[in-house]
Amino acid sequence: MKKSFLKVFLSGMMVTSLLVGCGQSATTNESTSSKFDRLDSDLNVGMVTDSGSIDDRSFNQGTWEGVAAAVKNARYIQPKQTSEADFLTAISNLYDADYSFIVTPGFTFEGAIYEAQTRYPDAHFLLIDGIPTNKEGQSYIAENTTCISFAEHEAGFLAGVAAAVELQQGDFAFLGGMEVPAVQKLNWGFQQGVVYANENLGTQINLAPENIIYQGTFTDMAAGQQIASQFLDRGVDVIFVAAGTTGVGAITEVKSRASKGEEVWTIGVDVDQYEEGVYAEGKSVMLTSAMKYLDQAAYTTIKEFTEGKFNGGKSRVFSVENNGVGIPAENPNLSEATMQIVEEVRARIASREIVVDGENNQGKWI
Repeated sequence: MKKSFLKVFLSGMMVTSLLVGCGQSATTNESTSSKFDRLDSDLNVGMVTDSGSIDDRSFNQGTWEGVAAAVKNARYIQPKQTSEADFLTAISNLYDADYSFIVTPGFTFEGAIYEAQTRYPDAHFLLIDGIPTNKEGQSYIAENTTCISFAEHEAGFLAGVAAAVELQQGDFAFLGGMEVPAVQKLNWGFQQGVVYANENLGTQINLAPENIIYQGTFTDMAAGQQIASQFLDRGVDVIFVAAGTTGVGAITEVKSRASKGEEVWTIGVDVDQYEEGVYAEGKSVMLTSAMKYLDQAAYTTIKEFTEGKFNGGKSRVFSVENNGVGIPAENPNLSEATMQIVEEVRARIASREIVVDGENNQGKWI
């Protein structure tokens, strides 16, 4: 999108003033990740954050790291609220500032992208973990939009296997935020990973129905801490947390118990949350994390766009098979023997020798 110098200048002035009412924004000229090579492109890439901050060590941060690594001209906006109207305002601000490639991480953007992809036909959009959908439930991916989802159930499976093999026996729990497909699949995969380890790897892990809870939000830290306390009081040893800020509350409670000498653990989600679990020097309650390689997904999509390979009008899945999900390659709390077993299981999933159920059509998983 070409504009005269004067128009660009005025647009930048206008956006600066609008951002005061929109929330926080930032630009970067430095790559945040050594994993990727900076692209030789002057493309302006903008991102709008979901609920939480840019440094949430979860969905926002993981996506932003891929964006900032890809191009030197990157900006994010953190809206004050997470309504469709606020998202659209943030998208409009980015568009007016000539950020014509816009990344939105999370299903909460489905309504905003449904509207924006038509309103700004010369812009391009990446929607992660969602499909553009209007208030009537009609879904449509325009040619200027591409969507990415993840095989969360495979990541959950690997996390379940890793935790079970490392501890060998004990009681596990799952704390989800909203009961949406991405979180459900993490739960279902986790359960299957525990079952697989019990049946094939000699572990004795119990995952009772009362220890599988969806709190209902991703933003209630106090509720997360309270639920975690109830789990631990019932003798739970490991809590798999897939609940955003609500999950941070749960991690806080586990850290508090660990600092008092209890041997209790958490499993993180979306990104490697080891640092989130640190409670003393050299000690973290984060056993492992069920990761979506969000940075990889964002970086790859931007790179493809600069190469003329934008998958407009389509949705694709990042899975174990294409290195889109997994657990951290290194974690001080997992032994080499455990990691070797997990790698063997990962290879069997990639080759489809092990098929993880991501649909739960038979109602086998809680």
